[in-house]
Amino acid sequence: MEFYLDSADLNAIERLARFMPIHGVTTNPSIIAKGGKPLAQALPAIRSIIGSDKILFAQVMSDKAEDMVKEAEDLQKLDDKLVIKVPVTPEGLLAIQQLKPRNILTLGTAVYSPMQAFMAALAGASYVAPYVNRIDAQGGSGIRCVQELQQLLNLHVPQCQILAASFKTPRQVLDCLLAGCTSVTLPIDVAEQLVRSPAVDAAISQFNQDWQQAFGK
Repeated sequence: MEFYLDSADLNAIERLARFMPIHGVTTNPSIIAKGGKPLAQALPAIRSIIGSDKILFAQVMSDKAEDMVKEAEDLQKLDDKLVIKVPVTPEGLLAIQQLKPRNILTLGTAVYSPMQAFMAALAGASYVAPYVNRIDAQGGSGIRCVQELQQLLNLHVPQCQILAASFKTPRQVLDCLLAGCTSVTLPIDVAEQLVRSPAVDAAISQFNQDWQQAFGK
């Protein structure tokens, strides 16, 4: 099971990485823009926080396959352990196929259907990222997409792994894990909700209060 943080907020990553058993960090152009640092600064800064043994993801922005490949090679110069996120479009599928013999690992991103992700897996992607909450917002079922995709991969492309993304609630995360998904990437607020709750704080406070009333400090 792999947990990732979906963020470029250096302070938040450092805070959560201190106690959460994360496997790395995922980013995309919107996340990088929100973080306020260009990739050339953001990626080394994130790497310095999570260490050399974790996995770091960054996304290409080009529209054409040949430009995606060139961009992926440039990104790898910033971090040679980087996994490259490629949108699953016709040009993206071509780029994934061209990056595989170059030994550049890829993640097929912006996935809204099982067959879209399945094509990326067949093209050679190491990961595929269904957008759980965004599928829900369009009237579909993000969890059903994960379930069906997991069955497809188990049957036909077991070397490819789902890395489910786009979460708004811990319940969505739990449902994905129960569906057999082995990797999820979480925004900071959802990740924090997995281990923090006002009810937990209240219970601990009550434990301390009862102890001190009985025995003092």
